[in-house]
Amino acid sequence: MRSSAQNLQVLYEDNHIIAVNKRSSDIVQGDKTGDQPLSDVVKEWLRIKYNKPGNVFTGVVHRIDRPVSGVVVFAKTSKALSRLVNQFRERDVKKTYWAAVCKSPPDTSGRLVNHLVKDGGKNKSFVRSAKSPKAKEATLDYEIIGRTDKYTILEVKPITGRHHQIRVQLAHMGCPIKGDLKYGAPRSNPDGGIHLHARAINFHHPVKKEPVYIEAPLPEDPVWVAFGQ
Repeated sequence: MRSSAQNLQVLYEDNHIIAVNKRSSDIVQGDKTGDQPLSDVVKEWLRIKYNKPGNVFTGVVHRIDRPVSGVVVFAKTSKALSRLVNQFRERDVKKTYWAAVCKSPPDTSGRLVNHLVKDGGKNKSFVRSAKSPKAKEATLDYEIIGRTDKYTILEVKPITGRHHQIRVQLAHMGCPIKGDLKYGAPRSNPDGGIHLHARAINFHHPVKKEPVYIEAPLPEDPVWVAFGQ
């Protein structure tokens, strides 16, 4: 849990939106754990920066899994929130992830298309037949962009936005993400995170309408350092 906003890494900010680099231990929005969510940390940061005595609006536009690091965008106004949420709903937002996987895929690049069923009780998704009840199609593109001594680094671009999509689809291909015990990695990471990083996001500014590209630096981690990007 982050106790203050002092260590918040802000990647982009204007009058309408703010983007930050999430740590793998942070939750984006409050949940049953009661841990301080990133949305509250951003509120605190804005309150301190602008010396605001009252409540600060911080709208949650999208979420990434708790063990995942990388760029997260928040809205600073209700207008920006509704317009950004609509962009996500219409799949107008392009997201790029980097993943360190335990086994190299059979091809240097490719497209994965599976049908996923979410088990809410287990907080896990499973690849099932397209005819399975509640199955939803999940599509992503991947490409090998590097290697370390033990791991292969993939750039992943999800086309759809299903629950745990990248994690379950890569695992189903035989390439679980480092540290992701839930989806077949042989061991966990010491910090409880996984080596999946929301590297970049592209969208249109909700007010200015111009293209916005935001990139999140990699965590200071031996695997990412060895990758050298």
